Amino acid sequence: MASLFVKSKPLRSIAPDAYERALAVAASGLLAIVLLALVKGRTQWSAVPGIVWAHLGTILIALALTPYMLLRPRGTNTHRLLGKIWVAAMVATAAISFFVRLSHPGHFSIIHILSAVTLAIAPAVWLTARAHNVAAHRRAVRGLVTGALLVAGYFTLIETRLLGHWLFG
Repeated sequence: MASLFVKSKPLRSIAPDAYERALAVAASGLLAIVLLALVKGRTQWSAVPGIVWAHLGTILIALALTPYMLLRPRGTNTHRLLGKIWVAAMVATAAISFFVRLSHPGHFSIIHILSAVTLAIAPAVWLTARAHNVAAHRRAVRGLVTGALLVAGYFTLIETRLLGHWLFG
């Protein structure tokens, strides 16, 4: 009887919206730019520390999966499996970044704030998905893709940073 008086919220579609399509395009673009920078910098690869390669490897996994995860059907077994891999890659990227301090040797940079935020938000991506809280899951994913993946990623293209130097140098 009480349910007659409670307005139920309309179900929102889990299909990708315009913002998620834009995020997918931006992630694809960043992936292409990073790959181009890597190719252009191939003569200097031997001088790059292993920790930087580990960081690049995990971020490449996250960047490659992002468009697929944002544009393909959601809630499938494939989405769940790739989502776990994506979250693990994001956590690994953030954790490894604390050991990458080439810009300011021995010190953290402002971009490490995004790493700390990533480590705080990434579990929410997984927990909200497990709880089937679509709205909170979507917000957490969008936040990580926007801030930790794209904003941080495009900041690495500054000419004084490794990828930026390879790309523009």
